[in-house]
Amino acid sequence: MRSLQDFFTRETPRMHALADQIWSLAELRYAETASAQLHIDALAGVGFRVTRNVAGIPTAFMAEWGDEGPVIAFLGEYDALSGMNQQSGALVCTPSVDSPGLAGHGCGHHLLGTSAHFAAIALQAHLQATGAKARVRFYGCPAEEGGSGKTFMAREGAFDDVDAALTWHPASFTGVFSQSTLANIQARFIFHGKASHAAHSPHLGRSALDAVELMNVGVNYLREHMPSDARVHYAVTDSGGLSPNVVQARAEVLYLIRAARNHEAAELYERVQNVARGAALMTDCRVEIVFDKACSNLLQNTTLNQVLYARLQAEGALAVDARERGRAADFQATLSPGDIDAVSRPLASVLRGQVPAVFEGVAPYDPAANETMFGSTDVADVSWITPTVQAWVACYAFGTPLHSWQMVSQGKSSLAHAGMVRAARVLAATAIELVAQPDLIAQARVELLERRQGQPYTCPIPADVPLPFLRT
Repeated sequence: MRSLQDFFTRETPRMHALADQIWSLAELRYAETASAQLHIDALAGVGFRVTRNVAGIPTAFMAEWGDEGPVIAFLGEYDALSGMNQQSGALVCTPSVDSPGLAGHGCGHHLLGTSAHFAAIALQAHLQATGAKARVRFYGCPAEEGGSGKTFMAREGAFDDVDAALTWHPASFTGVFSQSTLANIQARFIFHGKASHAAHSPHLGRSALDAVELMNVGVNYLREHMPSDARVHYAVTDSGGLSPNVVQARAEVLYLIRAARNHEAAELYERVQNVARGAALMTDCRVEIVFDKACSNLLQNTTLNQVLYARLQAEGALAVDARERGRAADFQATLSPGDIDAVSRPLASVLRGQVPAVFEGVAPYDPAANETMFGSTDVADVSWITPTVQAWVACYAFGTPLHSWQMVSQGKSSLAHAGMVRAARVLAATAIELVAQPDLIAQARVELLERRQGQPYTCPIPADVPLPFLRT
């Protein structure tokens, strides 16, 4: 694919510039206005037709080129994480001087969106050069971090006519994203009590904070009686004020509930709600339950995974010079043994007891493996609607954990840039093969229907739940 190599040789400087701009913006969920506009301007500039406000989300868009053939979609993200502001290149956790606010790209979405963007343009260039037919789409997907942007988009049918969807995720190793992920539901539990003087008339008060604490205790007891692969997390978002001599009249806790499948997450959510209702009853408070967001469990597609794996292998080893390997070793030295072990254990057959500073090869893909990554992604909702494939690609020192300051600090490094370009080449080459062999798309569709076991896609976010930024 000489023409593909030529394309990326020519476009690599623009890729670096776009990724670095988005790294510096570091915008949070549903507020990625400037980041989305950068993508829109660049895609419109090469002839893509842009549809804004997809699913009523101002920072969601679709860019399309071509009028006939299979619809090949690339999923791009560009949101950052709160509280992760970090100086680029620093080997200690240091507030950034070149990005505003408190956010940072601790999950590499500035790289993710940029790779998908340029993979779409590479496919466009291939179609123009060869005369092959396909409709190329780039979906600008906001709010993957805690917002389930794709799930809200899926609820409105944004992906219904897509024939295949491709994406990737920055990581510290390279391989097929072959794990299942957990479905989740996030909800706010707001307790309303009655204020009173905590010393003079405590009997007249009803403590909403007591209700929050009792709910948390109740859910902790619930953990013994839920599936072993389920997860429940919480954060107290309103403790009722700063005055201990006032009985707290309002308090709030945010819960994130995960389970292996959608129906299991829904069942566990109902049990958590019952605990909240019990806490309200015990404290004579009222509880208000606000469904925030949700996403499905990921459906793998072996057909597409095998095509992607072949393209990853064809890429060969990542070329890393001594300087970049030394820099990666410096970052790796800041990690704990547990951080490194969490990545090393699944790759034991490849590493053979060695822990590299940079993972340069490709992890083996076993279609029969049935592994779970105990996290969640809104890509999963797309995977229920259309055959979907993802890659992990090494962009960071081996062992770098997601959502860490080390990931933010390495986000503009030459290793991050090299991994980003590698991911774009792999996605583009996979898409080109799907266009050339339409039987693969048909086979992937049959597999999807089999994996759904006769179930239609049902969005886990109820139709009456408004988008987060529309709530009063």
